[in-house]
Amino acid sequence: MRRKLTALLVVLIAGTAGVVVPAPAAHAGILDVTCALTSSTIQYNPPLSNTPTTSTVTANHLYGACVSASVPAITSGTATGSVTVTRSCLDLLASSTVTFTITWNTGQTSTISANYSPTLVGPVYTTLSTGVVTGGLFAGDTYVNDRSGVSPPLALCALGLGTFSSITMYGVLEITSV
Repeated sequence: MRRKLTALLVVLIAGTAGVVVPAPAAHAGILDVTCALTSSTIQYNPPLSNTPTTSTVTANHLYGACVSASVPAITSGTATGSVTVTRSCLDLLASSTVTFTITWNTGQTSTISANYSPTLVGPVYTTLSTGVVTGGLFAGDTYVNDRSGVSPPLALCALGLGTFSSITMYGVLEITSV
């Protein structure tokens, strides 16, 4: 029942943004936390082009409408960061690995190590991040975050036309015990 409700919330909320985000696949373990309203804003300054550029990347991930049976006080979380990289728009289509920390509204943290798999179909940019909680709350659990956003500038930049400076994506986060 909770899975159906989560999927319905995702469709309703993402639908208002013009993007339908699929709910992550079911897992055999116990769902430790799910956040049905996640948003991620990624900004590049200066904007990326089809030629590698040194740019500062700022990421702001907000996890909302969280439900946790094992830690009922969790209702939201954040993960923010900034790093300088040399990238082009085409680099945003390559898989990579990421490590980051979610700070929950309770003050507890979860450090995540994940594989990041992006796709671009027309102007729809989708990222599927899967991995493991390597430290803190929920250590040893699996992590899945599926997000999508619409960005005509990214699609054009990948074709060598114009630049790309930011995107906001919406999705669902699940952390499941193994």
